Amino acid sequence: MTSANRSRSASSQGSLFGDETPASNAGASSAASSTASTTSAPAAPASLESQFDALPSAWRAHLRPFVDSDAYLSLCRFVDGERAAGKTVYPADVFRALRLTSPDDVKIVILGQDPYHGEDRGTPQAHGLAFSVPPAVRPPPSLRNIFKEITASLGYPSPAHGCLDAWAKQGVLLLNTVLTVERNQAASHAKRGWEKCTDTLIHELAVRHEGLVFMLWGAHAQAKRALLGGKPHCVLEAPHPSPLSAHRGFLGCRHFALANAYLEAHGRQPIDWRLPDEAQVLA
Repeated sequence: MTSANRSRSASSQGSLFGDETPASNAGASSAASSTASTTSAPAAPASLESQFDALPSAWRAHLRPFVDSDAYLSLCRFVDGERAAGKTVYPADVFRALRLTSPDDVKIVILGQDPYHGEDRGTPQAHGLAFSVPPAVRPPPSLRNIFKEITASLGYPSPAHGCLDAWAKQGVLLLNTVLTVERNQAASHAKRGWEKCTDTLIHELAVRHEGLVFMLWGAHAQAKRALLGGKPHCVLEAPHPSPLSAHRGFLGCRHFALANAYLEAHGRQPIDWRLPDEAQVLA
């Protein structure tokens, strides 16, 4: 880590993910407020290195082999360089999945590929969890198929929104294998170092923890089975829930019911796969 990052003040950490309103206008006069107001521009996303630094200590321990490798600085330079060049990179909060679910609480790992690169009615689809979208965004096709499978196997009605924060808070790690993407450029940040980062994360989870469920949908996710180190976890494989492949075996796979049965058999609380009627953003 750079000395600059270590000396970052507490006040700058407070706006790490650009989700706070600057306080510089707090003393504006009431007379000024009666005229046309001026809205401060949102804070720029924090550098990738500072986002790594801000991770909970338990996740930093899992990622230590990657952070100590040459690939770490190369990845940070790439992502920060893309933003510095004026490109829009999603999501701003890169490690949101890790902040919502601590390593010791992980029960299920669902692997995605890279973040959504588009927008829905002006709102970015990506918000740091694989397959999940913010409350204002309509569920994309793959997520709708996930909901269809839950309805078919567990009888729960499909929710009106696609925000999966409630799953994450129960121990479902919704992890993309690439954690950033350029707007409207699918897979644009693939093979830039993220795979080494998330491979490290998957391997460390598998060897440090017991009794996990890994849901591997599609060939890309199933290739990660080799990272599990032969540990006796529950591995559930099926085609990807994309409309292109869901009818070849994802629909009908019963993964959500099977995962809960495995957790209960190992003395762990099952996941409530129902989502709240109103989307709840929990971090």
